[in-house]
Amino acid sequence: MDTQQNTALTRALAEVAGPLPASGVIHIAIPHTDRFTIVGNHLAQHPDLSCTAVGIAVRIQSLPQGVEVGIKALAAHCREGEKRIAAALRELEAFGYLQRVRDRLPSGQVITRTVFCNQPTALLRPRRPAAPQHPAAPAPRPAPAGSPAEAPTSAPGQAPAPAPASPPEPDMPALPPVPSPPLFAAPPAPLFVPLLPPPTAPKPPPAPLPRPDDLTPELDRAATALLSDLRRHAPQFTLSETDVRHLVPGVAAWLERAARPDVVRRILTTDLPHPLRHPAKLLKHRLTALLPPPLPGSHDLAAPARPRPTVTPFQTCDDCDRAFRSPTPGHCRDCREHREHREHRSEATRTAA
Repeated sequence: MDTQQNTALTRALAEVAGPLPASGVIHIAIPHTDRFTIVGNHLAQHPDLSCTAVGIAVRIQSLPQGVEVGIKALAAHCREGEKRIAAALRELEAFGYLQRVRDRLPSGQVITRTVFCNQPTALLRPRRPAAPQHPAAPAPRPAPAGSPAEAPTSAPGQAPAPAPASPPEPDMPALPPVPSPPLFAAPPAPLFVPLLPPPTAPKPPPAPLPRPDDLTPELDRAATALLSDLRRHAPQFTLSETDVRHLVPGVAAWLERAARPDVVRRILTTDLPHPLRHPAKLLKHRLTALLPPPLPGSHDLAAPARPRPTVTPFQTCDDCDRAFRSPTPGHCRDCREHREHREHRSEATRTAA
């Protein structure tokens, strides 16, 4: 019985932009119109948070204000037990996503508020206070040239109008704005490093195709024959003559390193992606990335020689002809002690005399 194909899924896959990857996940992105929550990749792909902690954080972030998010309240709606939920909340608190702040009500009662921040690293940056907005005063009319400025007059019975304030001096420097303290202190979270670079990141240059030390006619002929014979084993590798001449140095480098032709053929034609769109590029990648090292020589495989221990030679004592070990000739230990004792006595005798 054939497997039923999901026509809706097939139609959605056909609408995905660009070629579909041969392996890994394929995203079908359908825009949300209601009931959705924006979650940052710093949380969804956090390298140090467990999947349970990430899921609990997404659950808390999707709840409205004022909903209870304690251990028992979360355990009543999640399949995880209270121990796993408590451990996940401790992880979120360690990285600054969850904070418990003590606050005093106007009545004097002290309560504990649970605060969840969707981007804790932003709290570490000081916030600039908003500039106060004042209504702009109408600009005074410029006085005509050559006539003195008229003083404001007041009606009879009224107090005289105040004189206009003098404009501020232009040389006074403006005071810098004082940053306001953050809402609550959060521990420094590690900087998030994305697993994949952004699409706009510059790509490193591709590695060059390996080349042999000496491309002899025998290596060139063997590499050309191997590449031309690949289509017998895998019809996808029906290469053009230009591709064969371009890939010959890479195959020759493998053969120069004592790789057998059947081994090279098996490595190049095994586990192929479907569909194979660029066979020459795949061969160049495998010849470059999977190049084996040169075979070691006989001197490389030889065990290192152990250093011989230094043997102190035998010497003969000049006084008693006793054998003793010493790097230089002289007297044995007993004779040296006897000579030192005798010299000491003679020195004491001369001092007494």
